Amino acid sequence: MTPELIALTMFGLLLLGLFMGHPLAFVLGGTAVLGAVIAGKPMVLGIVINRIFGDVLDNFTLIAIPLFILMARFLSDSGVTDKMFESLRLLMSNIRGGLALAVVFISILLAATTGIIGASITVMGVMALRPMLQYGYSPTLTTGVIAASGCLGILIPPSIMLILMASYSPLSVGELFAGAMVPGVVLGLLYAVWVFVVAVVRPDMAPAVEPDEKISKPALVRMLLIEAVPPLVLILGILGSLLAGIATATEASAIGAALALVIVIMRGKFSWASFYGAMLETGRTSAMILFIVVGATAFTGVFNITGGLRATQEIIRNLDMAPWLLIAMMMFIVFILGAFLDWTGIVLLSFPIFLPIVQEMDVSLLWFVVLMSVVLQTSFLTPPFGYALFYLRAIAPREVKTSHIIVGVLPFIGLILMMCVAIALFPQLVTWLPETLYTK
Repeated sequence: MTPELIALTMFGLLLLGLFMGHPLAFVLGGTAVLGAVIAGKPMVLGIVINRIFGDVLDNFTLIAIPLFILMARFLSDSGVTDKMFESLRLLMSNIRGGLALAVVFISILLAATTGIIGASITVMGVMALRPMLQYGYSPTLTTGVIAASGCLGILIPPSIMLILMASYSPLSVGELFAGAMVPGVVLGLLYAVWVFVVAVVRPDMAPAVEPDEKISKPALVRMLLIEAVPPLVLILGILGSLLAGIATATEASAIGAALALVIVIMRGKFSWASFYGAMLETGRTSAMILFIVVGATAFTGVFNITGGLRATQEIIRNLDMAPWLLIAMMMFIVFILGAFLDWTGIVLLSFPIFLPIVQEMDVSLLWFVVLMSVVLQTSFLTPPFGYALFYLRAIAPREVKTSHIIVGVLPFIGLILMMCVAIALFPQLVTWLPETLYTK
């Protein structure tokens, strides 16, 4: 069997398994086994198993993922997020679109503290969805801003996606964190600008609300500072130690988890039941990611050894496109894959194919990876399998239709694509901070 035919067969089996509704990890692993048998090289499975134990299970960088997840859960249990949103809601409610702006700003903070999309969207949905609808906000704007803002967690550091990308590329976690910082914050600000524009042009979609509670603005600002300072100090400390090279990602995540637990205890929110729940959720989420990583490693291992990887790379090289057009095609492929796969599978499947080709071009690998990270924002929002849509659908009241959610996220998908164009035109958005920090 030719390498080209092997590549087509394995991708065909992958799509078939996904459309049958099987979990991604098992589809990837199963396709690897079937691909090796069909190619007549079942012995490669032994090599793949050795690679899994050597490259995946011995990768210390991946230890940071469960520790950051644990930190996120501890901060969520502390009740900091609830208090911050409540104070921002009261502070900005009488501004047109104020509640939606509060959702964006709190989501940016949540992104820097949780990094888990399901948790961010669920927390913001529970806190903001019903109040916004009750105050007369449009269902499309309400659901769109909650879903899109909640997805910032995979882009704004500390991000488990960036940690996984670093472990499968020549880049360090610190470089990726520094490179993604500016695009992540700017994208969040773009969401806020869009909300403001909608509130001005269509005030019926984002009305001003007079708060029921009568609290002075100085008291609200003081409340916000009290609630926001501890998690901000924690996050800035983690990012600062990483970017300065004082601590590795693993060390910083361990310190972050410990300090987050201290915040929970100091706020009187600690209980053994919540502690057990946090550990259980961390184990489940980490196991899910690890299973996908193992399955993807098996798939790419078989794909590589049987010649499919080399054949795919040669097909892309032989297209004889200009570098910018080739990168645009890669991003389009990632965008399409985002409608069917989650970010973990996309990263693990595309990196072995794309990165060697990009390294042959006269472009920054850091710039390419961060650009891909921004595109992957859409993987949570694009139907039919956008996970953010399902998370929001699960907590939304009956009067909110699925069509409201899908229509609501479309402008934000457009803003993400605008951000990609901005990064392409102004690479300094990605490269300025890493060059400032790491160039001697």
